[in-house]
Amino acid sequence: MLGDDAELTAAVRAAQNGDETAFRTVYRAVHPRLLGYLRTLVGEGEAEDVASEAWLQIARDLDTFSGDADRFRGWAARIGRNRALDHIRMRGRRPAVGSDDTELAERPAPSDTFGEAMESVSTDHTLALIAQLPQDQAEAVVLRVVVGLDAKSAARTLGKRPGAVRTAAHRGLKRLAELIGEGPYDHVPRPVPAPAAAGGALRMRSRAQRGVR
Repeated sequence: MLGDDAELTAAVRAAQNGDETAFRTVYRAVHPRLLGYLRTLVGEGEAEDVASEAWLQIARDLDTFSGDADRFRGWAARIGRNRALDHIRMRGRRPAVGSDDTELAERPAPSDTFGEAMESVSTDHTLALIAQLPQDQAEAVVLRVVVGLDAKSAARTLGKRPGAVRTAAHRGLKRLAELIGEGPYDHVPRPVPAPAAAGGALRMRSRAQRGVR
């Protein structure tokens, strides 16, 4: 565990001991990604309110958390998701969450065009495109690529099997590549730290790999 993950883990532990500066560090590191995820659930206009509710719970329950940076991101995403679903239920709306658990066959990536396309669009534009995906695919893509969770952590957040999350992310990214105009893709961009502000550029490196891991 190196770099940003190590720093986030240390900041979480310090915040649990009452360090307010450390909590602000945690907030700055996690909030942009969490906000991006919530936008796919409740939309741009309501995401900030839901995020505020989520952070109130995160602050209140921080002492109960145990784990490293990746687990914290997953824990925060799960809290955010629960608050978003409560928000949706209060307004009589339900997300159209799919239930496809089929595993996709793994195939090698032919090129890097999807990652290159992602470099050329802003965070807001990307999230607007992701919002056009079926809900299960949109959540899987944002949790894997924007929030930066691995398949197991994303699966815990969504209450699904890791294989189902890999499938949804694969299909979502394939459709997203088509929306961007780069055609079908068969690889997954590697997430890098989210921008300091939600409206900044979303930067991701990509590499060819076998399927969605």
